[in-house]
Amino acid sequence: MPLIDDIRAKAKARAARVVFPEMNDPRVAEAAALVDAEGLAQPVPLADPSDAQIAALVATRGMKEAVAKRMLAKPMIRAAAMVGAGEADALVAGVDTPTRKVIEAAGLGIGLAPGVAVPSSFFLMSFPDGRDLVFADCALNVAPDAQGLAAIAIASEHSAQALLGEARVALLSFSTGTSGAGTSVDLVREVAEITGFPGPIQADAALNAQIAARKGVESGDANVLIFPSLDAGNIAYKLCQELAGAQALGPVLQGFRKPVCDLSRGASVEDIVAATAVALALG
Repeated sequence: MPLIDDIRAKAKARAARVVFPEMNDPRVAEAAALVDAEGLAQPVPLADPSDAQIAALVATRGMKEAVAKRMLAKPMIRAAAMVGAGEADALVAGVDTPTRKVIEAAGLGIGLAPGVAVPSSFFLMSFPDGRDLVFADCALNVAPDAQGLAAIAIASEHSAQALLGEARVALLSFSTGTSGAGTSVDLVREVAEITGFPGPIQADAALNAQIAARKGVESGDANVLIFPSLDAGNIAYKLCQELAGAQALGPVLQGFRKPVCDLSRGASVEDIVAATAVALALG
């Protein structure tokens, strides 16, 4: 079964309710209709403010009720509060909203999962040759420190296990092993020590067993690529889209108590439907 079909089957099995707060965008409206028609999930309309939403904001961030009421005037925060209150099971947004606003809303209304200090994101990259990989972080954390990058790597491992069945993580760098030096290499080396994942390793050695063997490292079959910075990750996924014809599903946010999908501004209807299914399959 192709991966996207497996993901859609998992999404259908959840029978989740999804709030799309940007229904004024024709792409979102069409995608929500398809999500409903295909039985992937039940789209729910943006609700009026409720006592349950106020309670969710108070519980998540400890704000006063009067402040929570004012915050619910913002549709994105109200949508997140619906998820936090149990009025919806997942939030899908971002085509008309900056990532920082989606993150802010999710942080206020939904909150981080237990034990998570750093929210992050990933793209599920599906290539024409049949390979499926997780790329992280390509949308959220600009220049994570070692602890932050380790958190991204661990969260991405869990996401890959849920979506791909297994996770083989590689911590990417411009250097493999001890062949190079510099601040970014030292950062990745520290993350390898924290997590136990292979790194620092160059992308070719991470993906090609013969190259990995020549360079004397254990990898070559990674399906989770962890980039040392947002620059590297964002550039890489867009190059794969444009030059290799890869489909990039996401960015899907990691680390929140319930599924949150932060869509790309350029997402197509098909992208929105697929990204929704990915977010629900994780939940």
